[in-house]
Amino acid sequence: MGLKSKYTLEASDVEKQARHSQLYAPDDVAVPKEAFTEGNSVYAKIQRFAGRFNIEQRGIERVPEDERTDTNLANVGTMWLSANMVVSSFAIGALAVTVFHLGFVDGLLTTLFFNLLAITPVAFYSTFGPRYGLRQMILSRYYFGFHGVKIVAIFNVLACVGWSTVNVIVGAQLLNAVNSNIDGYAGIIIIAAATFVVTLFGYKVVHLYEFWSWIPSFIVFLIVVGEFAHSGDFNKIPMGAGTAEAGSVLSYAASVYGFGTGWTSLAADYTVYQPRTVSRPKVFAWTFGGLIFPLLFTEILGLAIATATVPPSGDGFVNPYYDGYTHSGIGGLLAAVLFPPLGRFGQFCLVVLALSIIANNCPNMYSVTFSLQVLGRWTQAVPRFIWTFVGTVIYCAIAIPGYSHFESVLEDFMLLIGYWLAIYEGIALTEHFVFAHRKYDVTIYATPSSLPPGIAAIGAFCFGVMGAVLGMAQVWFIGPIGKRIGLPGYGGDVGFPLAFAFSSISYAVLRTMEKHVFGR
Repeated sequence: MGLKSKYTLEASDVEKQARHSQLYAPDDVAVPKEAFTEGNSVYAKIQRFAGRFNIEQRGIERVPEDERTDTNLANVGTMWLSANMVVSSFAIGALAVTVFHLGFVDGLLTTLFFNLLAITPVAFYSTFGPRYGLRQMILSRYYFGFHGVKIVAIFNVLACVGWSTVNVIVGAQLLNAVNSNIDGYAGIIIIAAATFVVTLFGYKVVHLYEFWSWIPSFIVFLIVVGEFAHSGDFNKIPMGAGTAEAGSVLSYAASVYGFGTGWTSLAADYTVYQPRTVSRPKVFAWTFGGLIFPLLFTEILGLAIATATVPPSGDGFVNPYYDGYTHSGIGGLLAAVLFPPLGRFGQFCLVVLALSIIANNCPNMYSVTFSLQVLGRWTQAVPRFIWTFVGTVIYCAIAIPGYSHFESVLEDFMLLIGYWLAIYEGIALTEHFVFAHRKYDVTIYATPSSLPPGIAAIGAFCFGVMGAVLGMAQVWFIGPIGKRIGLPGYGGDVGFPLAFAFSSISYAVLRTMEKHVFGR
C-alpha cells in the first residue's frame, strides 16, 4: 500500500465519522508519516528514498497531533522576520517617492497604517495551523468547496511563481551591479538553486534557515542607515495636497497592502507542526511582530533614501541617487549609499542583500507545492519535493528571458492579479465569522459531499473581480471609479477595498441561499 492505505479514509468513511460539533478532529483522520512509505509502489519507493535524507514527505495531508513537535514559537516570528527583511520590501518603500511622488510624512503614515491592516489576516490565519493541522489551501476548502478551491489554488500558483520570478531577477541585477561578469542567468541560477535546497527539505529546514537569515540582512540595513544618516542627504519632501495627493496615497497604499497581505494564502503552512495546545494569541502575536518590524523598518528606510533622488540631475547638477536609481533601479540606489564611502565592503553588503532574496522566495516555493497538490488527485500523488523542483524550474525558465526583456511587464501583471487576495480575505472572513461560527469539522476536509458546494464562493469571487476592476489604477488599466480619484491618466487605486467589499457582501447573500438549498 502507498499513500492510499488504511490511513486514507474514503469519503463515505469520513462522513460516517464526521463530528460536526467538534472543534478538533481525532487523529485517526490525519495521515501519519508511516503511510507515505508503505508498500512497493513507485510513490512509496520515492518517499522512502527521500526519507533517507530527512526530506519532508508530507504534502496537503493533515498532520497528526503526535507529529506536531515544533514547540518553539520563535520559529513563527523569525519565519516572517527573515522573509521580509529583504531588498524587495525596501523597494516597496522607495516607490512612495520614485513612482507615487509622495512626501516623507505622508509616505511614512501610509506605510504604517496599511501595513498594520495588511498583516492582520496573515497573523489571524497563522493561528489555524496549530488548531486544525491543515495547510492554508486545504482550509480554503471550507469556503470554496472541494472543487471551487482549485480556482484559488491557480491564483496562488501564479502569485508564488510570479513573485519568485520578479524577486530573483532583482537579486540577479544586484549581483550584476557588483560584478558585471556575473551574467543575469548566472545570478538567477545561484539564487534559485540556494532557494531550492532549503525548500527541498521542507518545513524544518525552511524554519531553520529563516531563523537565522534575517541577521546578516539586518546588519547590512543598519550599515545603510548609518551611512545614509552620515551623508546628510535626506530630503524631507513636504506633503502634497488635493486630488493628486489623494490618488498617490491610495495607489501607494495598494502596493503596501498587496505586499504585506500576500502571505495570507500561505499563513497556516508555517504553523501546522505547532501543537494544537499552543496559545492562539501567542501565535498571532509572534506572527504579527515578525511581520510588522521588518516591513516597517525596510519600507521606511527605502522611503527615506528615495527622498534623496529629489531633485533630479540636470543643468549641471549631478544627483548620484537619482542617477543610480534611473540607471540600475534599487541596486543603483543602494550602491549610491554604500559604494562611495565603503568601496569593496559596500559591494559585499550589496551581495548580502541580493542573497536575502532566498529568504523571500522560500515561502513561495515551499507553499506553491500545496496549491499544486490541491488541483487534483493525480497532483496530490506527486510528492511535495518533486513539485518544489518543478516550480523552481518554471520560474527560472521565466526569469532568464525576463531578465532582459519583460521584467516590467511581468511585475505589472503580478500587481494586477494581486487583487485576488482581497477577494479571498473577503470570502474567508465572512465565512468564518458569519456562517462557520469560528468552528470547522476537519473530519470532512477530504469529503466533497460534506464540504460547501462552493457556488457561493465562486459567485462572490466574480463580484470581487468586478469590484477590483472598477477601482484599480494600474499601468494596463484604470477603472471607472479609480479614474475619479487623482490626476487624469493616473487615478487612485481603490481596487483592494472594493474587491473586499464586493466579495464579502455578495458572499453573505449567496452563502445564505446556498446553505438553504444544499444544507451545507
